[in-house]
Amino acid sequence: MTHPLDSSSTIAAVATPFGEGAIALLRVSGPQAIEIVGRVCQPANGRPLAALASRRQHRAQIFSTNDAAPLDDVLVALHRAPRSYTGEDLVELTCHGGILLTQRVLETLLAAGAQPARPGEFTERAFLHGKLDLTQAEAVMDVISAGTDLALRAAREQLAGRLGARVGDLRADLLGLVAHLEAYIDFPDEDIDPDTGAKFLARLDAALATLDALLATADQGRILREGVRTVIFGEPNVGKSSLLNALVGHDRAIVSPTPGTTRDTIEEFINVRGLPLRLIDTAGLRESADAVERAGIARTRQSLAQADLAQHVVDASQSSPTVKEINAEPLPDAPASLLIFNKIDLGLDPCWNAPKFAGAIRVSCRTGAGLDALADAIYATVTGGQVAWNPGAAAINARHQDCLRRARAALVTAREALTRAEPPEIVALELRAALDAIGEVIGGADTEEILGEIFAKFCIGK
Repeated sequence: MTHPLDSSSTIAAVATPFGEGAIALLRVSGPQAIEIVGRVCQPANGRPLAALASRRQHRAQIFSTNDAAPLDDVLVALHRAPRSYTGEDLVELTCHGGILLTQRVLETLLAAGAQPARPGEFTERAFLHGKLDLTQAEAVMDVISAGTDLALRAAREQLAGRLGARVGDLRADLLGLVAHLEAYIDFPDEDIDPDTGAKFLARLDAALATLDALLATADQGRILREGVRTVIFGEPNVGKSSLLNALVGHDRAIVSPTPGTTRDTIEEFINVRGLPLRLIDTAGLRESADAVERAGIARTRQSLAQADLAQHVVDASQSSPTVKEINAEPLPDAPASLLIFNKIDLGLDPCWNAPKFAGAIRVSCRTGAGLDALADAIYATVTGGQVAWNPGAAAINARHQDCLRRARAALVTAREALTRAEPPEIVALELRAALDAIGEVIGGADTEEILGEIFAKFCIGK
């Protein structure tokens, strides 16, 4: 594996967000970490920094390289290789919080010989030193960015190695198939059982079933990481913006009795029963001569085409001229939809008593009635539809999905070649391609480009 990491360098960064706070944490990692920090840090017990015990907090003072007065009183902890997050010597300094002081401490460490860390470089070093596989490294960022309990649970499962273990087991099974087949090809005189009949096919089918099970979690992973794209739409003045405000819990959108008030889409991120929702309020659907409003309506239709869930809001207190076109079936532009009768506190118009509207969710955005039932319906629709939901399982991301799809295509080709009795070299070639694609998931066949793309998304200091 080739990668631009300089194993002889020692890096430093602030691991907590810049700003005013009680404390700030700085990290230094690399072969000279203890030596560099020791140049500017004096333990309170008078002993050299290198003589301190590992994995304990020690009081110390840190000194600027050009000032005899101490810069700050700090706590310092040594984590010696290989028992550290990065697998290298790692020193953590806890100083008082504050933008200026934190910056001065970092500048002092850099002046003492450390290099500024790139975004994600600490976790990248953990991966390259075998402390994490690539799925676990990616999960670090998922844990940081998790916005709901379910997203956090899935990220923690992946960080614990659950996904990596499943992929690793699959890779080991395929490696066994490749080794057996290539041994049969390379040593024809050794009386090796070709194992290319029903038994070999069964092992291939088992690998395909595992791949399909992993690929089935892709939608769940996307929802947990990005949120359910939920579009609120309907005619003007039915209460779309009021519904957005009710679900968000504050007045996010302007509510007015004047039709056409909402001209553009408005987005908010909310938590519904542990599910992250990207809630989108849209312009009311109607014929309009106003150019700006027509542009807003065009964006409404565009949002519906990209939606995971559509919430069709109706003013149930009045008869609608488009009542015949409204039904409780999923919209053609969205995987799922909910029909929502709003303003039930004003009474229900008789036109909405038709049997085909029995599944509508009845709410009042003014009083809050029915909002709990709506939340239950959203959760049931998302988790009980196309998504094979398992809150305790780690779900694959888009990169994993691409790798596993390529692996599956190669396995299908290998299976077809096997059933057509093509030369075993053809089968082995496709199995090798599947093995390489699966290896990319956990980092067994990584490239510099893949690593650069993954770790560039991290914050500095992690």
